[in-house]
This record gives sequence, C-alpha cells and structure tokens, in this order.
Amino acid sequence: MVNTIKVSVVGGTGYTGIELLRLLSHHPYVEIDHITSRGDVGSLVADIYPSMRGIISNQFVDPDKADLKSSDVVFFATPNGIAMNYAKKLLSEGVRVIDLAADFRIKDVALWEKWYGMPHACKDLLGEAIYGLPEINRDQIKKARLVANPGCYPTAIQLGLLPLIKNNLIDKNTIIADAKSGISGAGKKLESSFLMAEASESFKAYGIEGHRHLPEIEETLSAYAAGERVKLTFVPHLLPMVRGIHATIYVDAKEEFDVSDLYESFYNKEPFVDIMPASTCPDTKSVRASNICRIAPYRERGTNRVIILSVIDNLMKGAAGQAVQNMNIMMGFEEVSGLVLGPITP
Repeated sequence: MVNTIKVSVVGGTGYTGIELLRLLSHHPYVEIDHITSRGDVGSLVADIYPSMRGIISNQFVDPDKADLKSSDVVFFATPNGIAMNYAKKLLSEGVRVIDLAADFRIKDVALWEKWYGMPHACKDLLGEAIYGLPEINRDQIKKARLVANPGCYPTAIQLGLLPLIKNNLIDKNTIIADAKSGISGAGKKLESSFLMAEASESFKAYGIEGHRHLPEIEETLSAYAAGERVKLTFVPHLLPMVRGIHATIYVDAKEEFDVSDLYESFYNKEPFVDIMPASTCPDTKSVRASNICRIAPYRERGTNRVIILSVIDNLMKGAAGQAVQNMNIMMGFEEVSGLVLGPITP
C-alpha cells in the first residue's frame, strides 16, 4: 500500500500554479496541505478559479505564515528569485522542494546572475539541485531533495536533441532551434503585448538578442555531451493561442543513420515521449492538457540536414505535468501517477 503524502504549492494563482493544483487534486497519493498567494490571502481557491469549485476547498494563505514544514513536498510555482529564499530552511526540515522557476536550473552562478539580473541567494545548493528532466536524470531525481524543473522551451528542444547528442551524430555548434509558444508561456500578467486583442491574428519573434532559456539549454546539453560544448541559435516566437510549444530544430549530421530508428530506440521506454510515424508531423493540439511530448524526426533529402519537430503543452510537460512526474519519481510512486490524461480535443 502506498502512503499518501502532504503537498503544498507556493504561488497558486498563476497559470502554472492552477495547472499544478488541477493535477494534484486528482492525484491518488496526494493530500493538498497549503496553497499560498500574497495577493489573495483569505480567498477561496475556487473563488479565484471557479474550475476548482467542488474540487479544492482550501483558502490562499500567506507564504510567510504557512506551516510549509508540515508538508512532504513543496512546489514553488513562483517568479524567479523566490524559491532560493525558502529552499534551505525547508530542506533542513526534511521537506523536498521542486522549483518550477529558474532558481536552480543553471549551475554556473555568474551565468545565472548575468541572465536573471539579481544575486543568487542560495549558491551553496546549486551543486545539489538536480535538473528535473526525467529522460536523462531519472536515477538522480529518485534520490533528490531539491529538483529544478526545466523550462518549457528547454524541455521541447532538449527532448528533440537528446538522441543526436548522446550518439555524437551532429555538429554541436550549428544547431538552430526555431520555437513558438502560446501566450500562457509569459505567465499571468497584464502587459499589452500579451492581451489576446494584441496577439490575435499576429505572429512575432522576441528575445532575439538572448532569451533566458538559452544558457539553460546549452549548459544541460553540454553536460549531457560529456562536457563538449553545445551551441544553439535559439529564436522564440509568440503564437496567438493560449497554450502549446512547437519547436522546429535544424541540425547538421556528421554521418548517415536511420533517424526514425534512432529516436524510436532511444525513447521506447519513456512513458511521456511519443515518436511519430514516418511522414507525419505533430501539432500542438495533439498534446493539449497532457504531459506528452510528440516528436517527428526527418532527414532532409539531398543534404546532411536533420529536422526535428517537437511539441509539448507548455503548462504540462513544460511545467506542472513534469513537476508532478518529478514528484512521483522522488517519492517512489509509479511515474505516471496522476498524469494518465488524454489530450483535450478540440
């Protein structure tokens, strides 16, 4: 018999937070302990999110007043720079921490501070934190106290590249990742460029001079390549839809190989990676509200170019779903617990 655990969510009012609550409220081995919010203290979760009526009866509490040490696991669905101020104390109390922001994703402190524009408040935990991409770090996640949940773009792009990097089949300095995200990837904030009236019927790139997910991708893939430097050209785009990420990745192959066989063999035991049949392309709606990453690898005719198409739901495999997957691994639950959810159509 599997014991139930107590779980708290710090930052329960954002899109990632409410998606996390949706998953945890139906998880067979989870009891939701505390849900925090600084702006909605005392309000019922169901009053802010009517979708939770009859499902979650909790009120939002102040994160500084919540007894978080009563939980077995605490998720931080907060902006960057928050979890690093709580993690050390929680770990000292025997609580496991999963950060859905970027506080512990990058090991290089100077690099992190450069990209995130603030001093790191918990440098001594960076070496312990495990990067929560189960497809490469499952064994480390099992023993982890602190997990850094990957970013949404990095998840889609890295899953698209891992078989090629692992087998040293491509030029690691000429990778191009052309990626698009739905508006929810920017979070729940009132900025004119993210209003649907502004984004609808439009399509644009952003972060051309540098996106915060770029160093995360390059550092993780370089470590996976046994320290050999991996360099990307990464261009993100904003799509006029609510959720979903589509990454089209272009690489130069160093030799001939069967790309379909490579990907099917690499991911054949992964519960949340689906390699598409030959001559098909994945679409974002096919993974909507699921924890699945669908990948279609192609070899371009007449060249050494390989093209990989990778799609995820940015709020699920790109955030909350992957966080629950990591919790399952950490706590010894079946990895798919609470995540066997078919995509929503239409």
